[in-house]
Amino acid sequence: MRTTTIIAIILIALGIVAFGYQGITYTSRENVVDLGPLQMTAETKKTFPLPPIIGALALVGGIVLLVTGRKKD
Repeated sequence: MRTTTIIAIILIALGIVAFGYQGITYTSRENVVDLGPLQMTAETKKTFPLPPIIGALALVGGIVLLVTGRKKD
């Protein structure tokens, strides 16, 4: 397999995953109170949104790379 074909397949897979998830959610811990031996933390969930255009661009880019790689052979 050529390098362009592998990159194209990876881009297509990432595009499909980006359409499916629409965002990445992660949990972070923050210190709320820190009074000597007394410490309180709070967990907050944050979401990093992935716009659908990113998935579309990755998908189209992968397809274009796959097609142009095949035409050169």
